[in-house]
Amino acid sequence: MFGFPASTVFGKRIPKQKFYENIDISSALKRVFAEQIRLIYWRNKLAEVTLNLPKGETVTEIEIFEVMLNAPQLDEAVLRQIDRQISYHILFVLTCDGKAQAWIGYKEAPSSGNSAFKVSRYYHTNWVPENELQFRIDGLNMDAVYESLVRQIAGDALQADAGESLQASVARDERRRQLEKQIAALESKLHKEKQLNRQMEINAELKKLKKELGVL
Repeated sequence: MFGFPASTVFGKRIPKQKFYENIDISSALKRVFAEQIRLIYWRNKLAEVTLNLPKGETVTEIEIFEVMLNAPQLDEAVLRQIDRQISYHILFVLTCDGKAQAWIGYKEAPSSGNSAFKVSRYYHTNWVPENELQFRIDGLNMDAVYESLVRQIAGDALQADAGESLQASVARDERRRQLEKQIAALESKLHKEKQLNRQMEINAELKKLKKELGVL
């Protein structure tokens, strides 16, 4: 399923209530779990024993969760809630009405003194027919397999310079998104500004930001 080797098949249903019952989360998020999700299946386990690949420095296992939806949309907060409770890296496959969409978070290992994983950003594919969503297992250890899966899902958003690490690619993408937001806000501000001296100041700042964006 989804192109993963038969040796990785796990096939266990997970009650969705596991992720919100007896847990201190908002009633709104509990409602999202109840209303948007139909079923959750743990489809595959990518690990040293199932892929015959060594563990990485930061990635030991990658779990493949299929999240069956009632409609083709899901609040990202649901994925973050699940990611917080699972100590391994997760690739989510959302399915609905014969179509599928993959989501994966850039999940960093806990820092010293902190037990929680940090998900800085999620990347996702477009919705495609379920049988067309296929993944490759690339890499010589689990760190490399995880990086490959993130890049497969992110596509053009994480185009890497030669030798660039996944962490650096994600940071560059985040900075690009920040710049795009800042530029859009300044252009809107410039359109409303009546004073010539302020227009000149805003234009100077826009030029600076666009120059930085151009080299990312």
